[in-house]
Amino acid sequence: MHTHPIKMKRGLLILWSLFYFSVANTDTRDQANQPLEFNQLKIYRKSVQGKQHSTLKTGTSPSVHRDSTNNQREQDKIICMPGQTVVAEFDQYAGYVTVDAKAGRALFYYFVEALQDPSDKPLVLWLNGGPGCSSFGSGAMLELGPFSVHSDNKTLYKRRHAWNRVANMLFIEIPAGVGYSYSNTTSDYYNTGDQRTTDDAYTFLVTWLEKFPEYRNRDFFITGESYAGHYIPELANLIVSKNRATNVTNIKLKGVAIGNADLDDNLTLRASYDYYWMHAMISGKAYTAIKDKCSFNGTYTKDCLNAMNLATREKGNVDDYDIYAPICHDASNASKSSDSLLFGDPCTNHYVSSYLNNPEVQRALHANTTGLGYPWMDCSQRVFDNWKDSPVTMLPSIKKLISSGTRIWLYSGDMDAVCSFISTQYVLDNLGLPVEASWRPWRIDNEVAGYVIGYKGLVFATVRGAGHMVPYYQPRSALALFSSFLEGKLPPH
Repeated sequence: MHTHPIKMKRGLLILWSLFYFSVANTDTRDQANQPLEFNQLKIYRKSVQGKQHSTLKTGTSPSVHRDSTNNQREQDKIICMPGQTVVAEFDQYAGYVTVDAKAGRALFYYFVEALQDPSDKPLVLWLNGGPGCSSFGSGAMLELGPFSVHSDNKTLYKRRHAWNRVANMLFIEIPAGVGYSYSNTTSDYYNTGDQRTTDDAYTFLVTWLEKFPEYRNRDFFITGESYAGHYIPELANLIVSKNRATNVTNIKLKGVAIGNADLDDNLTLRASYDYYWMHAMISGKAYTAIKDKCSFNGTYTKDCLNAMNLATREKGNVDDYDIYAPICHDASNASKSSDSLLFGDPCTNHYVSSYLNNPEVQRALHANTTGLGYPWMDCSQRVFDNWKDSPVTMLPSIKKLISSGTRIWLYSGDMDAVCSFISTQYVLDNLGLPVEASWRPWRIDNEVAGYVIGYKGLVFATVRGAGHMVPYYQPRSALALFSSFLEGKLPPH
């Protein structure tokens, strides 16, 4: 599962560490099939205005426009996914929304309506991180969508705890250059960052709601994980700002929820070493050296880098995104993969990638692959390498969102060392919010599923036994937590 860079950016805190760590951490593993850890090769630095209603052209009647919209929507409807062995009890759509007609920049989306009574359920957008990773391949196909892929790379199985049980789920591959999303202007791939991604996401939503007008007045939530700790607050604040500026609620935003959020470069990095020490992954000598040599204030000396490199060597070949999970050794031979009841098949991402590169699948998804010039990939190295803007800390954005009254939940799988629960707690310490509901366990069937605390304007919850991708490792707990978030109630005690 974690044999690829699902969430690539960690904090490219010092550029010259590229060379330092590439020498210090050289090994014989297949790097393309390993998570990009922040001490491996380098320390990563993150490892439009529109209207709700369509603008009618002169001489175009509303009925003609509605017919055009309906035709576009019907063209996006998925008749049946190849390898789908059970009948879908819900409607599925996939296709494109153009966010910049001049540049020819179009974003691919996948939308699944709720399993029951979709007209009574909210609309939820899911965003994966990276930046440069696919919300469709990673979010929908690996974590929380209705289907995933068997080890034969061809057939699908139904996910029992898919999130469309309680909501209408929308997944966007963003920015252009990720997954099936593309631009006819090549320079777009080399000039993207947080700001353009935020603007494109807003333009996408306004345009998509024209195609699906019944969702215009629906309660809207944004969820995601990792570097979506940037995407989500930025997009949410833009929506709030646009709604105020136009005095019209273009998008009825109610709340956001971010899993294992990447919110502050320095706090995230510091917390990783605290996590290693607390989980017996590094020696007291290595931990003491890091505490003595590293200030985690944005300046990293050679002595600090040496100390971090010692810790990296000591912890060994461990999947930092879930420290107890097995690693995929042979995706071509399912019998040799470390399949377990607790962690599932760690090679699932390879099966998904193979499936999404099948021409028959791409036709069923209405994916335009002729202009891409490359196969579908779960994460785009090109987008990652050319990211232009990324704030060191998201605390100001979080504070601004809190002041707007938007519901905010942060949740953390407690087995993730990359964007760990400790880093989120450090962020919460800096925010200094008053406590409204004391720390307590939350349960499913009288078994502790995690812990939760309620602050004024924010809820923080942990998910017991989950790694970086919470819905993959603990699907039942993740669905229960998601349902509580939508209801605006703390998870059950």
